[in-house]
Amino acid sequence: MTNLTQTGRPERRTSPLRGVLRARYAALPAEHGAWVFLFSPLLAGLAAGGLSRGSAPLVAAALAAFLIRQPVTLLVKIFSRRRPRKEMPAGLFWLGVYGLIGLAALAALVALGYGFLLWLAVPAAPVLAAHLWLVSRRAERRALWVELVASGTLALSAPAAYWVGQGAYLPDGWLLWGLLWLQVAGTILYAYLRLEQRALKEKPAPAESLRMALPALAYNWAVFLLALGLGLGGVVPRLVPLAFLVQPLETVWGTLYPAVGVKPKVIGLRQTAMSALFTLVMILTWLAG
Repeated sequence: MTNLTQTGRPERRTSPLRGVLRARYAALPAEHGAWVFLFSPLLAGLAAGGLSRGSAPLVAAALAAFLIRQPVTLLVKIFSRRRPRKEMPAGLFWLGVYGLIGLAALAALVALGYGFLLWLAVPAAPVLAAHLWLVSRRAERRALWVELVASGTLALSAPAAYWVGQGAYLPDGWLLWGLLWLQVAGTILYAYLRLEQRALKEKPAPAESLRMALPALAYNWAVFLLALGLGLGGVVPRLVPLAFLVQPLETVWGTLYPAVGVKPKVIGLRQTAMSALFTLVMILTWLAG
């Protein structure tokens, strides 16, 4: 028997499958800025190494590995009684989708002769386990050390893309990984600075603003100097250090103009834009040689 609404029209019932497909909270990460941590090193690695037959399955594997964290985290929250059990079908569905895509992509990479990339999952497993442990204890927010380590894990997509593009394992892929991890870590430190500034009730004095920003300033300028030295020494393309100038200059701007009362979304959008600018300059300067 069809149920009728007050208007006399048949009541529309959402099918279980449609409800699962619309469960964005189970399919996509809530932190929009997290996408930068994946795409910035991945795109840089693809540009540096070039494209090959293995590039498409590599991108699919990287995306699946990145996205699968969301349904896994949701399931941990359900078992920790942080989310209702009615959300479990959505979590299991998207876990299966991403798992199948990841397995298919890895099988393609192995068939193409890139089985050595499976070793990159070794450092990723304990990082994911640490994150899930914090989730189960409601302590995952503002865990700086976890974010720094996780960003390094995501940056492994850079050497993977580089090796696939080059058609072989090359040690200089690790140099690319190290530089990109250092850069991403600098953006995280700067984001924490901006959130700290946001909590202030009024604009601080210049000396206090400098004191607050000193760790982020020192770190980001040190990374630039390292990249500059590698460029001058011919270890990396000579124009690449220009990309590593983006974040230090942004940190100087953030020191001069503290984010007092600025919404976190605005802070995140600006940092995403700066990371995108870094990625673009990185790609262009690397390709320019």
